[in-house]
Amino acid sequence: MPFFSAGFDLPAYRHLLMAYHGFHAPLERQLAAHLPALDHARRAKTPALTQDLRALGLSPGEIDALPCCQALPEVTDEATALGVMYVLEGSTLGGQVLKRALAERLGIDHDSGGAFLDVYGTETGTLWRGFLHFLECYPASPVQQANTVRAAIDTFTCFEQWLEAREVLL
Repeated sequence: MPFFSAGFDLPAYRHLLMAYHGFHAPLERQLAAHLPALDHARRAKTPALTQDLRALGLSPGEIDALPCCQALPEVTDEATALGVMYVLEGSTLGGQVLKRALAERLGIDHDSGGAFLDVYGTETGTLWRGFLHFLECYPASPVQQANTVRAAIDTFTCFEQWLEAREVLL
């Protein structure tokens, strides 16, 4: 990730968030149908990305026109959705570290482009533990467990390939 690269500035951050939006938006649409027990509306990251992009100067029309990733991890059932969610939810923990670093480096906060990095605010730890508890209690067969792990790995791979294609990795 380019967050700590020497050339990472506000335009690079905006370009990175545009790529994040293009990955999260279509993926979250897929997830919504598979995990109703996890309160998708509360866990969606796309609204925070949209808020940040607006704060960084993009219009609603420009945001709607952003390219979306077509090579997403396959989400076919709850087991694969849990694997994808593991990656998306886990990233909120890293966002807490990045939030502080980018506030210092780029001068951004929740209202000026940093909402995504602090998407859950003070509830980050609670929501992460709640997700882990849900995952631990999920009655999965060995095949479903393997599908969950595969979906998590596929999510990392698809995300990295998308970021490389969008040329945001420095």
